[in-house]
Amino acid sequence: MSFVRVALVTVPPILLLGILSGAVAGSGSSNPWFASLVKPSIMPPDWAFPLVWTLLYIVIGLALAMIVAARGAGGRSIGLALFAVQFILNLAWAPVFFAGHAIGAAFAIILLMIVTTIATILAFARVRQGAALLMLPYLAWICFAAFLTHSIETLNPGGQALAPAQSSAQVQL
Repeated sequence: MSFVRVALVTVPPILLLGILSGAVAGSGSSNPWFASLVKPSIMPPDWAFPLVWTLLYIVIGLALAMIVAARGAGGRSIGLALFAVQFILNLAWAPVFFAGHAIGAAFAIILLMIVTTIATILAFARVRQGAALLMLPYLAWICFAAFLTHSIETLNPGGQALAPAQSSAQVQL
């Protein structure tokens, strides 16, 4: 039962923080800047993103719970630290991309996410194989997201400049 109790504490915050990051950043097709960008032909439909991210946040929350519940396991602290780093990068991506309109910086962040997620998977594997396996769909999705981000950057040279101009009231503040 320890795992179930831990999962009840880890999964909801991971899911909530992930959703909040996207919501605060104004992510998705309702974002006028994002809607104006040219997207690659393999871009999934708009409805897919909230569905996929919800499932992935639940799954990585379960992976985290497995590691948290593995008290006394060697390498647990390193796995938890790496998970925290990759998750902070995950939370930073949407605000940088959707709110900051910084496609290149978002691409750099997602590359760092991939590296730290691979390191997290390797660290998790030393503690619980199941936790490492649960992280694999997330890794696959962020690799795909990196491809999409790079494609958007390539298809939209100067994409940051497509941001709506600030009003004179905002400029004076």
